[in-house]
Amino acid sequence: MSRRTRSPRTRRAIAAAVLALPLVTVPVAAPAIASVTTVDARGYLPTDFGWGPGSYGDYGYWGSYWGGYGGGYGGGYGQTQNAATQDATAATAQESTGVVLIDTVLDYGEGEAAGTGLVVGSDGTVVTNHHVVADATSITVTVPSTGQKYTASVVGYDATHDVAVLKLAGASGLSTVTTDPSVSVGEAVAAVGNAEGAGTLTSASGDVLVRRTTIDVSGDDGSTEHLKGVIEDDADVVSGDSGGALLDGSGDVVGMNVAASSGTSQVTGYAIPIARVLRIEHKILAGDASSTITIGSRAALGVEIDSGTSAAYVAGVESGGAAAAAGISAGDTITSLDHTTVSGYDDLTTLLKRFQPGDRVEIGWTDAAGASHTATVTLGTGPVG
Repeated sequence: MSRRTRSPRTRRAIAAAVLALPLVTVPVAAPAIASVTTVDARGYLPTDFGWGPGSYGDYGYWGSYWGGYGGGYGGGYGQTQNAATQDATAATAQESTGVVLIDTVLDYGEGEAAGTGLVVGSDGTVVTNHHVVADATSITVTVPSTGQKYTASVVGYDATHDVAVLKLAGASGLSTVTTDPSVSVGEAVAAVGNAEGAGTLTSASGDVLVRRTTIDVSGDDGSTEHLKGVIEDDADVVSGDSGGALLDGSGDVVGMNVAASSGTSQVTGYAIPIARVLRIEHKILAGDASSTITIGSRAALGVEIDSGTSAAYVAGVESGGAAAAAGISAGDTITSLDHTTVSGYDDLTTLLKRFQPGDRVEIGWTDAAGASHTATVTLGTGPVG
């Protein structure tokens, strides 16, 4: 059997940085993590997630249930806490090595979220959960030991497997985590992260319960997605620990915290095996896009489009965005992009996927009075997909 989880989504991230209405405002300062509501499990063979060629591709089918959970959805979830008080202490210097705090601004200021990351390159390469940075329009990473803050950009992400790679601007000489892909049932572990988004690292001890298990996640639309091959442990993982380290007794990272139980006195934590995280990181750094891996940022026009109408009706315009610079206003209707006719929301999002931030394209629209206009705009950077 598989573990059943609940993903309390408030809204979904929209492809190509065009927002579909209606929107739900995201509450501020909400850390991110998922919720497990039942506890049936199924184990997997050690070879399921080995380093051998081709093993990574076997897991591309289970879908993207996180897609924006820690960003757009983290706000709503952050209000639901574990029933038990977290049993954790301040992380030691050894446990904190290479572990960083992540804070994000969502959708140009609609909300905020917090999580954790792992430094895997001294040049400022950081891995975290995709759901920690989803829907982010600004990402700040803090090194707890020094208090140094960096602006981060997204190199790429795999929403299906819930991994994202960040690059810190101007970083060099950073301490990195050490990793060990091996893990055994009964092994003592510690989950280290930015618990409850408090801005400090804590450490919660536990043991590995299942080496590989599956969790099922139910979306608000009634769909069920599967996340396979995660490590199950009984460390007291809470919101904000997402993207943090699951450490073995030697202080090596064996997994990346990704989910935890909620509403029960006995907390069960889940972590993505570090071997899989690093495989995805290597692919992203190599620019190896695939059906699950997205490289770079999304191009943004900076408009909110009513997806319930037959035309690309503009319901709102982002201040300072490409559409605003062109003179597009709420109440206008977008009719073309790059000389291609736009007949609705789907057309516009599909067309925008062809472009990168900074590209210049021609856009056509009609205003509320019916007059036609065209302008050449420079596309901005949209929220993380």
